[in-house]
Amino acid sequence: MAEEFERQPVPERALLGFKSFVGMYAGEHTAGTELMIGPLFVAAGVSAFDVVTGLLVGNLLAVLSWVFLTAPIATRARLTLYYQLEKICGRKLVVLYNLANGVMFCFLAGSMVTVSATAVGVWFNFPMPGLNDLLPNSAGWVIAVLVVGVLIAVVAAYGYKMVAHIANIAAPWMTPVFLAFGLVALKQFIDVTGTQVQSAGDLWRLAETHLWKGGDPLPGQVKFTFWHVMFFAWFCNMAMHIGMSDLTVLRYAKRSWYGVASATGMYLGHFLAWLSASLLYALQLHQDPANTAVLPGPLAYRACGFAGLICVIIAGWTTANPTIYRAGMAFQAIMPNRSRYAVTLVTGLIAALAGMFPAIAMKLLGFVALYGMLLMPMGAVVFVDFWLSRKFGFQQHYAEKRGISINWAAGLTWFLTLGICWALVQFAGVQIFFVSLPGWFIAAILYVALSKALQQQEAS
Repeated sequence: MAEEFERQPVPERALLGFKSFVGMYAGEHTAGTELMIGPLFVAAGVSAFDVVTGLLVGNLLAVLSWVFLTAPIATRARLTLYYQLEKICGRKLVVLYNLANGVMFCFLAGSMVTVSATAVGVWFNFPMPGLNDLLPNSAGWVIAVLVVGVLIAVVAAYGYKMVAHIANIAAPWMTPVFLAFGLVALKQFIDVTGTQVQSAGDLWRLAETHLWKGGDPLPGQVKFTFWHVMFFAWFCNMAMHIGMSDLTVLRYAKRSWYGVASATGMYLGHFLAWLSASLLYALQLHQDPANTAVLPGPLAYRACGFAGLICVIIAGWTTANPTIYRAGMAFQAIMPNRSRYAVTLVTGLIAALAGMFPAIAMKLLGFVALYGMLLMPMGAVVFVDFWLSRKFGFQQHYAEKRGISINWAAGLTWFLTLGICWALVQFAGVQIFFVSLPGWFIAAILYVALSKALQQQEAS
């Protein structure tokens, strides 16, 4: 079984080259969930200018977050996020954090299993959920999700090298298929509307008038503007970069600049694939305005036939693999004496159970914003503890050095930040997409102030 170095720095002999991270990020983020997220932009009534510019800027900010926030700490400490937090926060607090992190990862992986299962549904022709469905609606759906989830869990259980290997095989093939989705949908749109496209200006007018029209959102959806798109593109992976979960992955990188490999995922997946998927859904709505179902399998099949279905299955697989791997690492950190392989298998089964409920996938925009917000404060704690503790005169890795099970400075930072963010959403009317940025600075300030106060009090 692969050695994962859960409670020690990754040694020199186990470090990986740049290509491993290019494939992993491309495979994880050029994924089946892109066929969920792209259509949800159309459902949110976004305009062409807002979606294109918002994605360009937001994805750039995400790459810079990996390069300048996550990767430098990962390649210096070479520890999993969970073990690093244990040194800072104490065992009991990290158990609570790992439980929250693992559960959220399971739900996220479950949405990816949901995506793959929609392709199986086309083959076996069983009823599949609609845009506003919350519960599974057929036995075929339940069986398909369970089978796909088990297969994904087995790969994730073999460790990061296997996850990266699968991604490197799949990613080069998936990207052209996603491009084909967009080109086929665009060609069909031109044909059914009778639009003459002879220049870039003609193409842009088609985008503004038929693809991303900027009208009212579909029932149950939030209206999106440039700021929604930009912050969503930046923060949809907030847990991984600003929240520091990818310390667990990038600790294997030989150099910190390898964080730029995330650009393959952001611009092949969170730009190209999202726009291609938007085209598929816009075409579906144009042909039948009553058909609002967001089902990646049927969307891909109508565009590229069986190649599209295979792409959806594999894309969901390559995305869920590293997500289940991360969740397994979180749960294994709670139970360090248990086999990581067995823990990851059980984690995959939990993700499969979550995937049976379509509510997560159908509300994916809001879910990933909530997920990032929940884990963001601990990312600020790690950043401040690593870079700023000496500058502001408090002790780094305080829980480990004092032998305490709860560092209340970290705990209060987490709870108070979440309380403030929740109050902004509930009482100030700030949408959840916008609270995490000020929340990170609030968490950083709170951790500095609380650490200095509590450590000085204990020293006196």
